[in-house]
Amino acid sequence: MGARTGYKHFMPASEDVDTRVRAAMFAHLDRLRLAHPDGIPSSVINTFVFDGQPIRLVVQPGIWKPARLAAALTIRTTWTPEGGQAPYEDRVGPDGSLRYKWRGTDPDQADNRALREAMARNAPLAYFYPVARSVYAAIYPVYLVDEDRQAHEFAVHLMEPPAGVTVTWDGESHLDRRYVRRLTLHRLHQVVFRPRVLRAYDSQCALCRLRHAPLLDAAHIIPDSRGGEPVVPNGLAMCKIHHAAYDTNIIGIRPDRVVEVRVDVLAEIDGPMLRHGLQEMHGSTISLPRARRDHPDPTRLEQRYEQFRAAA
Repeated sequence: MGARTGYKHFMPASEDVDTRVRAAMFAHLDRLRLAHPDGIPSSVINTFVFDGQPIRLVVQPGIWKPARLAAALTIRTTWTPEGGQAPYEDRVGPDGSLRYKWRGTDPDQADNRALREAMARNAPLAYFYPVARSVYAAIYPVYLVDEDRQAHEFAVHLMEPPAGVTVTWDGESHLDRRYVRRLTLHRLHQVVFRPRVLRAYDSQCALCRLRHAPLLDAAHIIPDSRGGEPVVPNGLAMCKIHHAAYDTNIIGIRPDRVVEVRVDVLAEIDGPMLRHGLQEMHGSTISLPRARRDHPDPTRLEQRYEQFRAAA
């Protein structure tokens, strides 16, 4: 899922510095997301310039309030290597919100006061979630909606509910909490799914080896609509043509990672795109990520291949 744009709809009309900084930051991140679909390096995120002055957006402590602002501007979750222990455990709470830990345990610590001020102002922040070391998916705008001082954490709202759906944060409606929790997890997982899959495949299509990242998608082996998990072993990096062909069962991938093209499509006569882009894929083997843990899951491939055979 992408970021919400149109920042003017989420802030007062006044053109104060805080409003302009956040609007400029979101425009900056819009450009970077298009240029870096496999995740944005922190060094690139920190090229943000406002009114001729550079402003860092990703900082080591994880919570950032520039000196000229009264409230926090960005938050970040720390990258944890495979099997490592995160210094802060960000999680989704029972009310459906992401729980973001204070810095330390002192409620009057400067960063915690900056977050509290952002909550009081209903100020939108950018949230940087790691997809690799020093590489992030940008989720924005997000809002701080509650604080649990005993647990030393804030509740972060990652998405806007669809029109007509009422969401409560006071714990009165179990259905609403369950709904918001599902949407929060879905948004968080889907935002990081594409960059993690693309990075696993070195930003090239697993079928044709096209290396232009803006033209690549993260295809689900088992579709999201059928309960497919947004994890790398359930993903394949594909160019947009092959992704569409895979989703519509024009091509299938066997459990042994060999590509098949539907029989009727093999028999067609058309231009070079059909011949080189689809028909010549028949019988080829997909490329694999370097890390074995990122290889496509054979059980998922087999399940999806049976769907292709049924359609054929």
